[in-house]
Amino acid sequence: QITFGSIFLGNVPAHEEVHQCAGQIHGYKGCIRDFQVNNKELFIIDEALGGRNVENCNVPICDYHPCHNGGTCTSDAENWFCECPKLYSGKLCQFATCDENPCGNGATCFPKSRRDAVCLCPYGRSGILCSDAINISQPSFSGTDVFGYTSFLAYSTIPNITFYYEFHLKFQLANHHSALQDNLIFFTGQKGQGLNGDDFLELGLRNGRVVYSYNLGAGTATIISKPLDLALSVHVIHLGRYLQKGWLKVDDQKNKTVTAPGRLVGLNVFSQFYLGGYHEYTPELLPKGSGFKNGFQGCIFDIQVRTSMNQEFKSPGTPEGHPNSGRSVGQCKDSPCSLIKCRNGGKCIEGGSTVYCDCLTGWKGAFCTETVSVCEPEHDPPHLCKKGGTCVPLPKGYTCHCPLGTTGTYCEQG
Repeated sequence: QITFGSIFLGNVPAHEEVHQCAGQIHGYKGCIRDFQVNNKELFIIDEALGGRNVENCNVPICDYHPCHNGGTCTSDAENWFCECPKLYSGKLCQFATCDENPCGNGATCFPKSRRDAVCLCPYGRSGILCSDAINISQPSFSGTDVFGYTSFLAYSTIPNITFYYEFHLKFQLANHHSALQDNLIFFTGQKGQGLNGDDFLELGLRNGRVVYSYNLGAGTATIISKPLDLALSVHVIHLGRYLQKGWLKVDDQKNKTVTAPGRLVGLNVFSQFYLGGYHEYTPELLPKGSGFKNGFQGCIFDIQVRTSMNQEFKSPGTPEGHPNSGRSVGQCKDSPCSLIKCRNGGKCIEGGSTVYCDCLTGWKGAFCTETVSVCEPEHDPPHLCKKGGTCVPLPKGYTCHCPLGTTGTYCEQG
């Protein structure tokens, strides 16, 4: 048996005496995780008495080349982002730019066309321009919208979740088949994306069954329920974990248990607690640990958590029950389309609190009240001006003004 005065990771402080066998001693450069002494896990940061020049070890996201359309990926020790070329925007430079952003209250602007934008509303807002305040007591989620974003709520990190937690929640599914297929209910992770080796906790639906998984750093433990009874309008979930052992109870099904692999017993998660979806654009950047490809579709309510058997259950968030942020989350059973009237055959589309008019060919504008000019890119069929020719509308049809060096009806001749 050896007794240590102190254990040093990476390097020895300059004031400590060091006996060198040969040559010069250099500090370790790299990442250290899952540090154990006598089979006991020591939390490298939380239990350290001191340190210097230590940073969080992040996966270099830019190595995966996530930026689209010629965007340049830039990263530092904590964050990464795409620098987008002109005419493109979005986390991954995947969208044409909202040149004149009409959206209010911090909404996400999405360019539905070169002229029209859709406002993806933040938590607590609704309407065409997200200008209407709404009260949400039972949040409604719409999965992944046609633009590739999930609706979600993000709460502050749940404290003291390392060794013990219990969750209670209820949910009501949207009335279509995709709501059962591959849907994330909640997620929290060590770095926020559940990459290989990260600790994470997640709950979701797959093929009509509830899937509960967690990773303490030595491998993923998973419980899969029996198929949901779709005759029930509201489903109830109880789940928890103490050290390596987890359990899951769904509706009136029998309680199921699992034990995490390896010897690690602590769940170390630092990201926010995400409900219903995730803040990143999907599907590229959904949490990789969960493997779910879509957000939740339906309503989630009465979610509560405790991190000790002696505690009372509480709603997540700081203050309690209040999310930090969200996107396209509505009030259960409310329809924002009931307040919107699209014109000229346009169809009202809603996703949570986000609402917009999908116009028929030839119409544009927030309520489909403006005609599309024959020279506009959205016109079907498009104009035929070639080689940089400028389309000029006429009372009937259009003409092409040709650049120097071209001629012909459509500037097609040199």
